[in-house]
Amino acid sequence: MIQGLRGIIPGGISSKDFSVITKTSEADSKKILDEFVQNGIGIKKEKIYLFESGDKLRAAIQLLQNGCPLDEISVVLDWKDFEGLVAEILSDKDFAVIKNLILTKPRMEIDVIGIRLGVAMLIDCKHWKRYSSFALSTAVKKQIDRTKQYVSKTQNAIAVPVIVTLYQDKVNFIDNVPIVPIFQFSSFIDEFYGNLDQMRTIKTN
Repeated sequence: MIQGLRGIIPGGISSKDFSVITKTSEADSKKILDEFVQNGIGIKKEKIYLFESGDKLRAAIQLLQNGCPLDEISVVLDWKDFEGLVAEILSDKDFAVIKNLILTKPRMEIDVIGIRLGVAMLIDCKHWKRYSSFALSTAVKKQIDRTKQYVSKTQNAIAVPVIVTLYQDKVNFIDNVPIVPIFQFSSFIDEFYGNLDQMRTIKTN
């Protein structure tokens, strides 16, 4: 199944093309694809399997939760898969979504922004295998700076900096900035507005 992650690409793919990408037999490819569909990853229309941008990471998270080796899975994923799933989860929760927003003077990039009910969630996606407290603290500081710059350029803005990680077991806070593992991101959003008072909120002066 880990090998099958390589073949999950947005758009349609046949079992034959999937077998070429994943270096498996066509019979094994069909079995893997059907199993993905049974687990809610992609859909099958006639002989074509259709995938969305977040499906590869969604499949990877299922494999992680089933005990598959972390290092083997991480080799197959890239940062675009990660950002795609974060954006998709926000969209499913009725957020307006902006990806890869570039701010200038100084130049900064925000991975994903979700906006709903007048509050913007500014997300930095960290596709890291291992975390040190120093690295996370540095990431938080940079995201606070990006959020301040976003707010300074956006009228009547209320924004919350958030870090979303691939490999972590629980939600943590550094300087009141939430650090959220991707598999808990959906429930984090559900509780977001009720917990705003516990998070670092940056507003237009």
